[in-house]
Amino acid sequence: MPFGADSRCILHMEDVSKSYEKKVVLKDIDLMVRAGELCTVVGPSGCGKSTLLRLILGQEKASSGTLLIEGKPVGYPDPQRGIVYQRYALYPHLTALQNVKLGKQLSCGFVERFVRDREFTEEAISFLEVVKLGEHHAKYPHELSGGMQQRVALAQALIMKPKMLLMDEPFGALDPGTREDMQVFLLELWEEIKMTVFFVTHDLEEAVFLGTRILVISQYYSAGSHIERRSNGARIVADYALERKAASTAVKESAEFGQLIQQIRREGFDPTYLQHVSKFNLRHPDSFQTLTPEDQREP
Repeated sequence: MPFGADSRCILHMEDVSKSYEKKVVLKDIDLMVRAGELCTVVGPSGCGKSTLLRLILGQEKASSGTLLIEGKPVGYPDPQRGIVYQRYALYPHLTALQNVKLGKQLSCGFVERFVRDREFTEEAISFLEVVKLGEHHAKYPHELSGGMQQRVALAQALIMKPKMLLMDEPFGALDPGTREDMQVFLLELWEEIKMTVFFVTHDLEEAVFLGTRILVISQYYSAGSHIERRSNGARIVADYALERKAASTAVKESAEFGQLIQQIRREGFDPTYLQHVSKFNLRHPDSFQTLTPEDQREP
């Protein structure tokens, strides 16, 4: 589907590659995403998941290809693209309230910052209430649990009202119980706000539980007449659409849930399972591929 054919399309990537000197990390990424999707991104360590986020954020530039956000070339990072990392980017000497409203304060001049301080405070409290931390607004980070600190980081990103929220292993440092609580919380929040989310994780269970769409990125594939060309970088080898509503974690115990995890593990994580690029499991209705004649040749 050409970009612009659907007004809900927020991201378009075509033939996007990223190299560092002679090392190709991402190769020919083709991706179209509509507004409001919750995309989980999985793949082997070092395949380029975080690199993909940095390209979308504008923190790095693609080596080649087209990357558009709402029809315009991606530029430098801006408030329209929020980011939440694994380690909470909170200032220890600021309260939860002060951390959340900091982005608003830094986005305007000194005089405006002073004039609008009450407005910013009220808005920050409202976002802390959204993440269920309103009563903890005066606490410092060290007085909050890991899950609470990550919710402050979420509020910090949400107050800037980004059209797209990028999350890089955001729950990776949490204990299992807190992590599951945060998964449910994120789904409930997404159900309410419906912003576009890209969520990178190494946890396949987390990816399948959270995503309305699962993107599997891997360097394990074959292309052209060569059996294996890992040096060409990772591609999207599978793309699944899932129906998603805020759900009970009991779904993780179902046979269907487990089968999908095993399938993803084989397609993206098994170095002996080398799918040919022409046979990638691209089930999502918005998936597309731009292959060269050389790519399409089979061994």
